[in-house]
Amino acid sequence: MPRLLPIISMFVAIVCTVTGVANAQQPPRATQAQPAPRAQIAGESPNVEKMNEWTIGLAGGLLEGSFIRFAADIAKVIDDPPNLRVLPVVSFGAVGNVADLLYLKGIDVAITQADVLDHFKREGKVGNIGDRIHYISRFFLSETHIYARAEIKTIADLKGKKVAFNTVGSAANLTGGIIFDRLGIAAERVFINNSLALEKMRTGEISAVVHVVAKPNDSFTKFKPEPGFHFLPIEFSDTFKDFYVPVELTHEDYPNLIPKGERVESIGVSTVLAVYNWPKTSDRYRRLTRFIEQFFAKFDKFQQPPFNPKWREINLAATVPGWTRFSVAEEMLSRARPSGPVPAAPVSPAAVPAPTSPGSVATPSVRADATQTERAKFDEVLARWQRSGKNTKLTDAEREALFQDFRALNVPKTTPQ
Repeated sequence: MPRLLPIISMFVAIVCTVTGVANAQQPPRATQAQPAPRAQIAGESPNVEKMNEWTIGLAGGLLEGSFIRFAADIAKVIDDPPNLRVLPVVSFGAVGNVADLLYLKGIDVAITQADVLDHFKREGKVGNIGDRIHYISRFFLSETHIYARAEIKTIADLKGKKVAFNTVGSAANLTGGIIFDRLGIAAERVFINNSLALEKMRTGEISAVVHVVAKPNDSFTKFKPEPGFHFLPIEFSDTFKDFYVPVELTHEDYPNLIPKGERVESIGVSTVLAVYNWPKTSDRYRRLTRFIEQFFAKFDKFQQPPFNPKWREINLAATVPGWTRFSVAEEMLSRARPSGPVPAAPVSPAAVPAPTSPGSVATPSVRADATQTERAKFDEVLARWQRSGKNTKLTDAEREALFQDFRALNVPKTTPQ
């Protein structure tokens, strides 16, 4: 046994050395991080409930569009925590916003366009869309902009050419696609962000960009003009009478792109403040009720500086053909209306007087009778349209409806866009 002790000692030393090296190669076992306690565990449940009880998600649109600007304006005016919290959401635009209303948790209100329900009906993928999606108010007009390279002289020249229609779900994708379909122009449609598309126009990869936004839009006002690049005119005709009106892009709108004294005819479409038609017993209905009450009560603030002048185009009582007004908004209009029903035909956007007392609802109204100048200007535009060879005949009601929308384009613009 004594002879084995040195051998055993040497063996133990070797084992300890090897084990030490092996252990040195293994990183020390990290202490497992403990998750931060949830608000409920931390005793903050009352804060959680209070912040979520009156929060409204408002789907706006893409950053370079108009919708998100108006969504941000709404939040600035009526956001009043903890009584009401309005969260504007950057989204994909007209079609995408309706899909968000239908399916996305947390989206209660959305800005979209008057032609979007017809789009969903034609697709046939969503049942009872007219019963599920209602509106609070008709909004401002969005104008169709088709900006093209020098070699493209008319919209018909875009047949077979690459044309950008912004991202899928956007207003350009919706209304722009409808315009090209109805005119029978089979362009090669490209769906990328229009900011990127404008740059691709410089290299000739894309022949034109379609953008449906409220004028003037930053995408064009800040775009360095290229020689020959220009807006294409779109001729208004019978095929666009359902949801659209004739509009013009002017030098005043885009002084860097349209020469002084020149105008470019185009087509406009009304935007809509839309909601999901929640049951009256639901929590979402309760939240929407407060949102609509505050929107109506504070509406006069939107029509004052520094907000976009297009707020002054909006008449809360104006109707949207093919749409149903949400019950809360209809009830508020009925209470505010002196007598008689909301006009069935589109009415001119108007300034809404301030509430007479705190918390009262502003009474929707139309502007005073048209001036002779307004009527003469409208007749001039209409005459040019009818001289286009379409031999269009309008009923008195159709003519008046077009005139009322035309008046929306002539609201004085005293503050910068």
